[in-house]
Parts: sequence; C-alpha cells; structure tokens
Amino acid sequence: MDTVEKIVEDFASDIAMSSFSSGTRLRDMIRAIRACKTAAEERAVVRRECAAIRTAISENEPALRHRNMAKLMFIHMLGYPTHFAHMECLKLIAAAGYPEKRVGYLGLMLLLDERQEVLMLVTNSLKQDLNHPNQFIVGLALCALGNICSAEMARDLSPEVERLMRSREVNTKKKAALCSIRIVRKVPDLAENFMALAASLLKEKHHGVLISAIQLCTELCKASKDALEYLRKNCIEGLVRILRDVSNSSYAPEYDVSGIADPFLHIRVLKLMRILGQGDADCSEYMNDILAQVATKTDSNKNAGNAILYECVQTIMGIEATSGLRVLAINILGRFLSNRDNNIRYVALNMLMRAIAVDALAVQRHRTTILECVKDADASIRKRALELVFLLVNDTNVKPLTKELIDYLSIADPDFKGDLTSKICSIVEKFSQEKLWYLDQMFKVLSLAGNHVKDDVCHALIVVLSNASELQGYSVRSLYKALQAYGKQGSLVRVAVWCIGEYGEMLVNNVGMLDGEEKITVTESDAVDAVEIALNRHSADATTGAMCLVALLKLSSRFPSTSERVKQIVARNKENAVLELQQRSIEFSSIIQRHQSIRSSLLERMPVLDEASYLVKRATATQATISANKHAPTVAPGGLKLPNGVAKPTSAPLADLLDLSSDDAPASTTTSTTTPNDFLQDLLGIGGVSTSTAGVPSTASTDILMDLLSIGSSPLQNGTPGQESKPVHAVPEAIDLLGSLSSTTSVSETKPTRLVSQGMDLLDGLSSSTSVSGLEKTVHPSITAFQSTTLKITFDLKRQPGNPRETTIHATFTNLTSSTYTDFIFQAAVPKFIQLKLDPASGNTVPANGNGSVTQGLSVTNNQQGQVYEDLHPLVPPFYLASIVYLFYWLEFNLLPYDVVYNC
Repeated sequence: MDTVEKIVEDFASDIAMSSFSSGTRLRDMIRAIRACKTAAEERAVVRRECAAIRTAISENEPALRHRNMAKLMFIHMLGYPTHFAHMECLKLIAAAGYPEKRVGYLGLMLLLDERQEVLMLVTNSLKQDLNHPNQFIVGLALCALGNICSAEMARDLSPEVERLMRSREVNTKKKAALCSIRIVRKVPDLAENFMALAASLLKEKHHGVLISAIQLCTELCKASKDALEYLRKNCIEGLVRILRDVSNSSYAPEYDVSGIADPFLHIRVLKLMRILGQGDADCSEYMNDILAQVATKTDSNKNAGNAILYECVQTIMGIEATSGLRVLAINILGRFLSNRDNNIRYVALNMLMRAIAVDALAVQRHRTTILECVKDADASIRKRALELVFLLVNDTNVKPLTKELIDYLSIADPDFKGDLTSKICSIVEKFSQEKLWYLDQMFKVLSLAGNHVKDDVCHALIVVLSNASELQGYSVRSLYKALQAYGKQGSLVRVAVWCIGEYGEMLVNNVGMLDGEEKITVTESDAVDAVEIALNRHSADATTGAMCLVALLKLSSRFPSTSERVKQIVARNKENAVLELQQRSIEFSSIIQRHQSIRSSLLERMPVLDEASYLVKRATATQATISANKHAPTVAPGGLKLPNGVAKPTSAPLADLLDLSSDDAPASTTTSTTTPNDFLQDLLGIGGVSTSTAGVPSTASTDILMDLLSIGSSPLQNGTPGQESKPVHAVPEAIDLLGSLSSTTSVSETKPTRLVSQGMDLLDGLSSSTSVSGLEKTVHPSITAFQSTTLKITFDLKRQPGNPRETTIHATFTNLTSSTYTDFIFQAAVPKFIQLKLDPASGNTVPANGNGSVTQGLSVTNNQQGQVYEDLHPLVPPFYLASIVYLFYWLEFNLLPYDVVYNC
C-alpha cells in the first residue's frame, strides 16, 4: 500500500509542477527539445531545465534525484555541460535501492571518465557493491568498473574481481572476466593474477562465459610473455576441445545463427589459437587437425559460415601450419573470389596479398580468377586485384599477364586507366628481358592510354631508344603508325615527334628493317605532315608544341627539300598566344633563314644517354618518397631486370630523367621532381649526361636564360617584371638572337663582338676564321651592351688568368640626352649559381651630351663553369647581365619599348 500511495503522490506533484520544473519527466523534456525550431530555442530549453535541476540539487530532494539524473544524461548526449551534477551520481550509487543504483552507475559511466578526480570518491561504494549479496547490484558494479576503471582503482579492487571470477553465478563470472580485461590493460603487472583463473574458465559450458574467458586470454597474451607461455601449455587442449564441440554440436536455438552454431565463439577461439600458434611448431601441430575439420565442414553458403572460414584461413596462414593446410586455406580464398558478395571478394584479395609471401605457387593457381577481378565493376575490387596481379608477376608469366592487362586497357574505365597504366609500365620495365618486347609493350600502352602515362615513363623509354641503335628504325616506324591512329594521346605524341625529329631519315629510308616487319612508304613531306598535325592538335600544350617545333627544325636539316615548308609552319606560330611557342618560333625562323651554315651542326642527333647513370638518378631521386609495397616479397639487389640488362637497386622507383630542376647545385648532389618542362629539357639534351661524343660537355642543372637558343621555359612566361602579363602578338624582326651572322661563318671558329639594342644577336658578327673551341680568352674587345637615343652602356670584359669562372666587367655609362641624369644607381641580378660583386660607381651624376661618363666595376663568378652550355660562348654571363640591365633601366626611366624588354 505504501508503494501505491507514493505513486499517487508523485503523479499529483507532476501535475501541479510547471512544464520546466525539476519534476518534469524525461519524456516531456525530450518532447520540448524536439519541438524547438532553432538552436537558440533548444539552448533556452536546456538552460531552463538545467537551472531547475540545480535548484533541486541545492534543495536536496532525494525523490527527484533519479529523474534529474536521467535528464542530465540526455542533456550530456546533446553536448551540453553537466559537470555540476557529478556528485549526484555518487549519491545515487550510495543509495540502498537497486533502481537508484542503476541510474547512478549509468550516469557514472556516461558523465565521468577515469581522469575525473571525483572518481576517487566512488571506490569505496564500488567495493561495497562488489561484495553485495544481490547479484544484480554486483553486476552493476562490475559493469561500471569495467568501463571507467583507472590504474589506482584496478589495484584496489582486483582482489574482489578475482574472487567474483570463482562465483557460482554464470552472469557474475562472465562480467568479472570482462572487467578483468580492463584491469589487465590498465595494470599489466596484474596479469599473472588472472592466468590460472582464465584457464579454469575455459572448462565452463556456458558460451557467454567461454567467450569472456577467451577474450581475457587474448588480452593476457598481449600483456605478458609469461602469460603467453603459460596459456600455450595449459589452454591449447581446452581450445581444441571447445572448437570441436561447437563445430559438432547439434542445433541449439539460443546459439544458432543462420544454421551455424555460435559463429561468435568459433571466431574468438580461432583468433586465440592464431596468437598461441604463431611461432610455435608444437602448438601449431596440435591445431592442424581441428583447423582442417573446420575448413572442410563449415557451410560456405551462409554469411556466418564465410566469416568462420575467413577467420580459419587467417589462423592457418598465421601459425606454423603444414603446406597442405595452407593450400587448403588458399583454395578457400579462391572460392571467395567467385562469391557474388563484394565484401567477401575484397577480403579474399586482401588475404591473398598476404598469402603470396608464404606460398606464391598456390596463389598462382588462382591467377585467372584474380585477373577477372581486375575487370570487376566495383572500383575497390579492381584496384586491390590489380595490386595482387602486380605481385604475381614473375619471369615466367610476365608476357601472358601483360597481354591480358593491355587487352583490358582498351575497354577499362577512364578513372581506372591511370592505375592500370602505371602498373603495366612498372611490370614491363621490371621484368622485360628483351628490348624489342619492352618497346612493343610500351608502344601499345602509349597508343591505348597515352594521356595517362607519366612523364618519367616517357623519360625511361627515350633513354632505352637512345641506347638501342639497332631498334631505332623499327621504333620510329612503329611510333609513326601509332601517331596516325592514336594522335590524341599526349605522351604518344611527345615520344613520337621526338623520334621523328631524331630519326626521321630512318623513317623515310626504311633503315634497320627487322625480320617479318612490313615496309611502309613515308616521304619527307609525310614526316613533316605528321609533326604539323600534332602541332596543330596540341597547340594548347606548351610542352608538346615546343617539342613539335624542335622536331620540325631538325627535319628541316635532315630533309633540305622541306626547309621552306617548315619555315612557313614555324612562322605561323610567331603570333602564338603561348609565349614559349612564340619565342621558339622567332628563334627557329632565324636559324632557318639566316644561319644555314651552322644549322646542321646545331641540329645534330642527340648524344646517347648514359642508361646506367639515369637508373642511379631515378633510384636516388625518389627513394625517400616512394616506398616499396609492404606486401611485396623482398628481392635481392640486382634481381630486377631492365630492358638493357643493367641491374638497379631493388627500390628503384620512377623519377626525373636528368635531374634538372635545381639552379643551385650540380646534378650529382641534387634531387628533383619531374615536371613537363624538365621532360622537355631532357629531350632537347639540356643538361644531358655526358657521353664519349666529342665536343659535348658534361652538364648538370641549367638556367634557361643561359641557353643560346632559350630552350626550355620562357623566363617571361608570367610577364615582364613591373608590367601586366599579356601575349605578345608580334616582335620586330630587328630583334634577332642570331641576326647578322654571315653565310660563311663557321661554328668551330667564333669570336665575340658587340651587341646593340636594335640588332641584338648572340652570334652576331661571327667571322669564318673564328673557332668555338678557341673562344677562351682572358681579354675581350669592348661591347656595346645597350645603346639608344638616351643612353649608351659599354662593357669591357676580362677573364681572370687561372680562374676561368671569374669575369671582370668595367661598365661605362654615357648620357646622350641634353639633360643631366642625377641620382644614378646601377642594379643587376643574376641566377643562383652566379655570384655578382658590384664596386662603387665613380659618381652619381651622368653629364649631358656625352661630355662625361660614369664607370663602375663588376665581378661575375660562375659556380657551374663547364657544367652548362654557356661554354659554347664565354660571354654568355655578361650577356645575361646585360639583359638584366635593360630591365632595371626600363623600370627606372620607363624608356625601353616592351618588345625590347620581352626579348631581354
């Protein structure tokens, strides 16, 4: 009766209270919060309710304490602070009734964690409840201790937990075992106290107790080596018995899952067996029979059965199992690959990647099924299967596997082509034993997916072509035919136009025909047509367009009859919106029109690239950024095969061809990332590896402004300093980098001469009696670096004897106007590899009408002397300095026209 009266009184008080008083029911508060339309309204409701709860706490109303705690837990889950009510949890836990304790322990686990200082106050209450005669209250204490136990609490309460593990109550033993897992994690030193208890629990019949005991054994193995050895000696027999009983047990409704008896217990036992059998031959041998029984008798048509089989396979591959058992496990994974469930196929592929390091031959038997997974509709399965195929490749199966992958390349999804292309190129490069087969496969990849091939792959291909003199004719013919059929593939176009430019005469004359190769008829005009079409089709790509222009220039030298046509094609790009192509067109037009005598020497075939040095650079450049696949089997250094038969380090990844991206260090100490401009520089021989070819200097990094032909990226690609960048549609013909070179000039005999602003030419005035090899002088004639109607700048140049890196410049500045220049300041800038020292000027006023001049001394030191093509002309650094003078003078006085500044 007392209980009925109390319920009636509580109901009456609920009706009398306001909607947001401390007596509001939890459901009413939830309904009010859900009715809020904005976050501000929700915060207002929560604030009012929290205020009511604070009032109730201050008034110490025990009757409403459990209801307020329930509301506080909901407010906490919404993300609002509830720290003011932590003591209420302890008061509820200290209460005598089970309902109050239940709410108190729930609040304790939800609102507090082991870092809260207030948790220290609950230790005594926990100890009392662990010794309570009511098993349900004991269960509440064990559950709370297993969730928020700290190291101090674990040491204080572990004796009670050990005692409860010997209890007769099944639920108590189960919860005590789970609580001991938390204790062992917090204090690993206590693991030895639970070893015997955990082993004894494995003799229980209740599945809940068995699962808890197995989890405790697993945690003990991780926490202590002594516990691992103890359990190996005392638990293996029990685990085998449990697994045999549960596998052979009859139907039990309380444990049945889709016709499988307790798959959760199956999986827990298999995981613990894997830990105990790893590295222990005796334990593994004892497990072999039961693992074979589980692998053969488990129904694979049910998802629960597949989960058991997968865990069984992991256990077999993790212990010291027999070879026959491993083959059985891999065959199970092979069946998984035929399953319609994507998840099952994915985990099977993951497991096969690990199994290949253990038994590659057994995995090879499922190669056909794995290849089918590469063509799967699911993207994640395709990628994982492709990685597995890459690991399966060896010297014996590389050709059929590569053929399958290339055949699929033509119909693969565009999103997948990038990964597929990269793997095919890696396979071909790593395992090719013949250069001809390597070239054929690379040509197919370029034809089918050239837009997805990376630049470093093209670098490697060009290096091989450069060294394969007997296959150059076949290669240029194959690439020409591929270019006709697949002209939209960017990487194919680059490699093809490079080969046509280098080996165009082999294409026209059918040089180097192989046995069984069909002859093709290609005229000189056809070769030019192919490059012209590529130039028009890829005009938006500066790198491809620049390579096409270089190829046309080389063809004009190899095929003199096409020179006039090439000149017209090149001239059409003088107004190109891309500054790089515009600059090249102007320079190449000058070479074709005015420098016939040196054109053949300038456009000679590229020297053979040093393949061994290139491989070393590739390995060094990306060793820190590209790591080997962690699942791949280790290969001894030199075990990888290359098209040329040169051994390279195991982890030789793809990298830059000749390491040209740095301006401040030689190539031998520099690593770089490949960019399109680097690719173009490599193809054009800038900074190429030195060979035995006479007259070709060994080079490292290069600055584009230092090149006589400005090969590479335009220095003004982003616009002239101080002026908005915009395309230049025409540059006067007077601005000629190779102008006034006489028709009788010889390349081998050249001497420096002056450079004037209206006829700027780096090779201007070369006489027929000058030699390039004889240009190294200590004193040079004066040159007019700049002259206009307002100012004249003259440079007197002198090389320091015994130190060819240093050049001394005596600059003279003359004012040609009728007004005196005051506050004269001379400024200059140089690349990073050049050091510049400026002496004080003789004055800061330049007299008018040439009645006087200002002089200043400069010292220029080239730290890369002999490493870049500036050796072709010893005065290139002064010319570069002169160009900088033009820019600064224009910025100071705004006197130079835009076209002059652009050409500087």
